[in-house]
Amino acid sequence: MSDPKTVLIMPGKKMSVSRIVKRAVQVAVGTSLGAVTIGTVMVLNGLLSGRGTVMLWINHWLSFIQRPEIFVTMLLTAMTTVLFIYWQRDKERGR
Repeated sequence: MSDPKTVLIMPGKKMSVSRIVKRAVQVAVGTSLGAVTIGTVMVLNGLLSGRGTVMLWINHWLSFIQRPEIFVTMLLTAMTTVLFIYWQRDKERGR
């Protein structure tokens, strides 16, 4: 049984991809947005408290998000969110 195609919208493009690929891309984007949000909070916290430089806090952020347990937590959060949204959509459509 083939996986039905769906549309993945990227900046400036619409692509026809399988659902699995679309979900994987959405999980990757969600994980990246989570990492950027964490980084922004960490850098702003460092700047507002007056300790260190921007580069010091960026290095702290990189070492933080590269820890396996933090990365896996971000990944699982994004996957759970994407899967829940798709499950809820399918229930609303009556599938």
